[in-house]
Order: sequence, then structure tokens, then C-alpha cells
Amino acid sequence: MNSSRVIALLLAACIAAVTTAFLSLFDEVTFTALIVTFLISFSASYLLGFMILEFLIFREINKIYQLFEKLRKKELKVLDDQKSNPLNPLKRINEEIFSYAALKQKEIDELKKMEAFRREFIADVSHELKTPIFAAQGFVHTLLDGAVKDKSVRTKFLKRAAKSLDGLDMLVQDLLTLSQIETGEIKMHLEYFDIKNLAEDVLDQFENKAERKNITLSFAKDTPDQVIVHGDWQRINQVLNNLISNAIKYSPEDSAVELGFRVLKNDVVTYVKDNGEGIPSDDVKRIFERFYRVDKSRSREKGGTGLGLAIVKHILEEHKSKIEVKSTYGKGSEFSFKLAKGQSEPLFQK
Repeated sequence: MNSSRVIALLLAACIAAVTTAFLSLFDEVTFTALIVTFLISFSASYLLGFMILEFLIFREINKIYQLFEKLRKKELKVLDDQKSNPLNPLKRINEEIFSYAALKQKEIDELKKMEAFRREFIADVSHELKTPIFAAQGFVHTLLDGAVKDKSVRTKFLKRAAKSLDGLDMLVQDLLTLSQIETGEIKMHLEYFDIKNLAEDVLDQFENKAERKNITLSFAKDTPDQVIVHGDWQRINQVLNNLISNAIKYSPEDSAVELGFRVLKNDVVTYVKDNGEGIPSDDVKRIFERFYRVDKSRSREKGGTGLGLAIVKHILEEHKSKIEVKSTYGKGSEFSFKLAKGQSEPLFQK
């Protein structure tokens, strides 16, 4: 017999006994009436007491007990949603415990996610740092073992060591930039400027790199003479550098890279389109993660730190924008982003 039934029986018996004893004080009340009163009082008290104890008290106490048991076993993920019942204080206590437990579960999940990310990030950074360091170390040790006496070998190995150290410096700089953007150390200095003018400078910088692969760099045919946007000139320059560099890097020889603008009512969409390898659909959502590479072996052969698109993503988020990508595997990709449209001439040209 459960607790609520036992307590209900005892309470009913006490109430019935008190009621009957009170009525027995009156001479006109017969013995039969006293028995009937006792039975009715007992039955009504039992039913009422059982319902109150079972459904309003003990059931909620059991739920609270079960909740604590789940907390003790760290089974927070199996907690069910609680429905509010303002008439029952125990129910509200149960809800408060549940809300607290759900909040702590969310914090635990976030900590686990951050810990997994931290481990993965450290592993990635270690691997990326190890590659240029070991390469430079190998060239230097080869020279120290005697190759330094041969002038042609010495020059070749020193150039390779310098190239590896340049790659290491680039990786450290990108890591520092990413960290500073995320922590808010780098602030966006917003101004009006001609992004078409900026894009021309970027295309000029990559002209030699494109010529080596016989890649044509050009603006879209419908590009206006001037495109005024509101943003941080220096950081948008960094965004365009990364996008154009990737487009050339992953495009085949004798192809084309196109940069264009779509001028909307309040925004300007800047896009970079290539005829390169394209990105598999499963990888599209992950390419903006740090060090994520679609084809790790081929990506490392082509250089880069694996942080370029992550930096692009964070810079655009600081502009209240985001990077978009449309890609067909084997045919090419288009990366685009929006900036607020300028309503007047730029304050000054870069």
C-alpha cells in the first residue's frame, strides 16, 4: 500500500471519528445516524484526501525525486518538458529544478563543445606549424651536415628553408588576425569607399600569379564605373585578396576568374566567380572552419594556411554580413557578400 493511501486512510479515520464524536454529544442523534455519519465522513474524507495527496503532493514529490535521481546519474538529456500549473506550489518547485537543470545541461554541452573544438584546434595548429618547421629544419640540418660547401645546393636549400619560414610567418599572422577579430581587439573602421576601385587594385596584385596559369582576371561586363559601399576598406581588401587568391589557386589553367557587383536598393553584392574544381555539397558548410580543407593533400600542395575563409567569415560578420557560396562540383564556385550601399560620393579614395 502506497504512502498516499495509508495517510488518506488515517486522516479519514480521524476526521470521521471527530465528526461522529461531536454529533454524539447531541441526545437526539441516534446510534444508526452516528454510524451512517461515520461511514459517509470516512468515505468522503478518504476520497478527497487520497486525491489531494496522490495528485497534488506525492506525484509531484515523486517527480522531484526522479529529477534528482536523473541529476545524480547525469542523465540530463532525458529530462522532459514541464507544463506549468500555478495552482500547485510543488509543481512550480519541480519546474524551477527542471529549469536550473536544463540551464546547467546547456552550459555543460557548450563546455563539451568548446573542449572538443579546443582539442581539434590545438591538433590542427600543431600539425600546420609542424609542416613548415620540419621542412626548414630539414634543409638547415642538411646544410650543416656538409651540403653548405656546395654553393648551388646551399642557395637552393636556403631558398627552400626561407620559403618554409615565410609560410610559418603567414600562418602565425593569420592566427593572430583571427584571434584579434574574435576577441574584438580589431575594430572595424567603417567609411564610404569605392569597392570597384579597391577591386581593381586587388586584381592588379594577382595579375602575375594568374598569368602563370594563363587565367584571365576580369570584371563582369555590366560592372559600373563606381560602386560605393560602407565598410572597413582595409578588411574588405583582405576579404577580396583571400577570395581572388583562392579562385586562382583552385582554377585550372586556361580558365577565367570574374569579379562583379550586383547593385540592389540598399545593398551591394560583390561576387567572385571561377571555373575551378568546385566544392562537394557535403563540404560547403564546413569550408569556413579553421584549417578545414576539402582535399587536404592537394590543398597543402597549393599552399595557404587554411585560415583564409575563416578570416573572411569573421570580417563579414563584423560588418553584419555573411559570406555566401554557390558551387557545382567539377564546374566552379561563386563566393559573394553584401555591404551597405553608399548614398553619396566616397569621402576619399584609397
